[in-house]
Amino acid sequence: MILSVKHQERYSRGELLLRTIFGAFYIVLPHLFILFFVSIWANILSFIAFWVILFTGRYPQSMFEFQEQLLRWNLRLNARIYNLADDYPSFGLSATDEHTTLEVPFPESTSRGLVLVRAFFGVFYVVLPHGFILFFRLLWMNILLLLGWFSILFTAQLPKAWHTFAVETIRWQTRVTLYMGYMTDEYPPFSGKE
Repeated sequence: MILSVKHQERYSRGELLLRTIFGAFYIVLPHLFILFFVSIWANILSFIAFWVILFTGRYPQSMFEFQEQLLRWNLRLNARIYNLADDYPSFGLSATDEHTTLEVPFPESTSRGLVLVRAFFGVFYVVLPHGFILFFRLLWMNILLLLGWFSILFTAQLPKAWHTFAVETIRWQTRVTLYMGYMTDEYPPFSGKE
């Protein structure tokens, strides 16, 4: 998987203030309203994909592409919510973005046994250990991004190390999502590094 959010040399203070004051109304609400219904469909497709994988050993490619596009949309939105990128996030599954990249290789086959193990025991061996670490990592990321907000406001720059930490946290979360969504058989590493 390739996930990146481009670090900008300079960030817009005006967009930062606009996102902070009105972002809930003009970014978050419209995107989340549509994503709510798209996510319902994505969950239905994930359920169907589980049974298809169980019987055929393959993730249906069209369903895989739909899930990948949904993850891209979420990445575009999160990059703006976390102030990692300027500009308005594009609507739609097939929309593009110059600031974010997400590419997930399509697996030729998926382990049927591993699908069952994830379905029944994934909470114990994936969600709990990764979730425990990610909880604290997300807390630290939010502290850094709060400080980053002030940094952008006063200097129009976000420290590269803080940006990298946030992107690595999002990458780590995405790897767990891909594994638990049967989109890869590769166990997610306890790291956000590429």
